[in-house]
Amino acid sequence: MTVSIPELPLVHLSDDEMALINVLRADMLRDRWTLQLRDAYFNGEQLVRDLGISIPPQLKGLHTVIGWPRVGVESLEERLDLEAFRWADGGDSSELSEIAEANDLFDESSLAHLDALVYGREYLAVGSGTDDSPPLITAESPLDMTLIWDARLRMGTAALRECAADSFIESGPEERMLVLYLPDQTVMCLPSESGGWEVIHRDKHNLGVVPVVRMANRQRTADRVGKSEITPEVMSITDAACRRLMGMEVAAEFFGAPQRYILGASESAFQDADGTAKSAWETYIGRVLALERDEDGAVPTVGQFAAHDPTGMTKIIDLYARIMSSQFGLPPHMLGYTTDNPASADAIRSTEAKLVKRSERRIRRFGRSWQDAMRLALWVRDGEPPDKARRIETVWRNPATPTVAAQADATVKLVQAGIIPADSDVTLEMAGLSEGQRQRVRADRQRARGTAVLDRLAALGQAEDGAQSPEVVDGDVSLG
Repeated sequence: MTVSIPELPLVHLSDDEMALINVLRADMLRDRWTLQLRDAYFNGEQLVRDLGISIPPQLKGLHTVIGWPRVGVESLEERLDLEAFRWADGGDSSELSEIAEANDLFDESSLAHLDALVYGREYLAVGSGTDDSPPLITAESPLDMTLIWDARLRMGTAALRECAADSFIESGPEERMLVLYLPDQTVMCLPSESGGWEVIHRDKHNLGVVPVVRMANRQRTADRVGKSEITPEVMSITDAACRRLMGMEVAAEFFGAPQRYILGASESAFQDADGTAKSAWETYIGRVLALERDEDGAVPTVGQFAAHDPTGMTKIIDLYARIMSSQFGLPPHMLGYTTDNPASADAIRSTEAKLVKRSERRIRRFGRSWQDAMRLALWVRDGEPPDKARRIETVWRNPATPTVAAQADATVKLVQAGIIPADSDVTLEMAGLSEGQRQRVRADRQRARGTAVLDRLAALGQAEDGAQSPEVVDGDVSLG
C-alpha cells in the first residue's frame, strides 16, 4: 500500500532564500543614504556646507532654505496625470477600471510618480486580494524595497521589501518583517528569537514571474535602476544659493544699520548728565547729538560709513536661478527670476517646450510600468496570463496644458475635415474632456438614442392606429 504524505510548507528559509535575502538587504541598505540625501534636498532639510570663512561662530545655528529642488520636481510631476486604463482594441474596460478604482490608483499614481522622480525609482507590488476583492496593487518606496533586474529578459528575478509588521500579524511594537518576492511564491518572515528569520506565510502563486514592477526614471543602458531628478548639479547650485542667502542674513546682522563715526569729540559727549557713560547702542540711536566745541573752538566731525548694499548678492542668486532653470527645463519665472519686461504668452509657452517634452518621455516610461502592473493584476485574478493580443493602454492628461479654446478649435477642424467622426470617443479625448466626463457624455448619448427610438416607435404606433381603409369613389382612391 502506498501512503502519500502531503507536502507541508517550509517554516524556515532555505539556504538559497537566506542568501538571496542577504544580497537584497545589502543592496537596499547601501543605497538608502543616497536616497535619504535626495529626500532631504526635496524637503529643504539638507545641511549647507559652511566654508568657515564669512560666518561667525555666533551664527552657526542660522539655517537658510531655498526650495528649488521641490519646485523643479513638482513642476514635472504635476503634468503626469493618469486618468484611465483601457483596452487598445476598444473593448469593454470595466474590469480594468474596477481594479484601478479598488486600489485608488488614480490618486496613488501621483505619489508613485513623485517618489520615482525624487529617488530615481519606485516599485509597484501586486498581490491577491482578500475574499472576492480585486487584486492589490501598491506603490512601494525604494527606501524599503529593492529588486534584482534581468536586463536581457527586462523583468525582475527577485525582490525584497522590509517594512513594519502588518496589523493582522501578532507581533511586538514596531517589529519589522520581510517580504521576499519570488517567481513562484511570496514569502513573509518575522524575526525569530534565535536572531534569524521565521517564515509565517508562503503564498504559492506559481505565476512564473516576480509580481513586482520597477518604475525607473532616467534610465540608461548601463543603468536600469534609474536616476533622481535631483542631480549633483542641482544639489550644488542649491547649496551655493543657500550660502548666498546666509551671507545676506549675516550682512543684515552686521551692516543693516549704517556705522557712524565722530572725530574730535570730548569724553563728556558720551556721558549722561550724572557722568555715567552711555552704552554704544544708546549713543547710536540718539536722534540728536549735542557736541561741544573743543578747546580750540573746532566742531567735532560726524560722519557715516556706507551701508551694506545687497544688490550684488541678489544678482548672484538670480544667476543661480537661471542655471537651475536650465537644469530642470523650467521657465526662469517659476524659480522667482523676473525681469523688468515681462515675457509674452508666446514666449512663456516656448520656454515650457522642454518641460512638456520631458513630461511626455516620463509618460511613455511610467505608462509601461502601469500597464505591466495591471497585466500582473489580471494574471493574479484569473490564474493565467492575459491574452498578449489584447494590449492595455494608459490614458494621460495632455502635459502641454493647452487652453480649452485651443483644444476645441483643433478638434472642430479635424471633425470638419472628416479625419475623425464627431461621435467618436477620440473626439471627446482630443477636446480635453476627462475620463469621467467622457463616460457621462457616452451615457447621455445612449439615453438620447434610446429616447429617439422610443419616439419613433410611438409615432409609428400612432400612425397604425389612425390609419383607415381606402375607399374607391368614381375611380379615385381616397381615405375617409
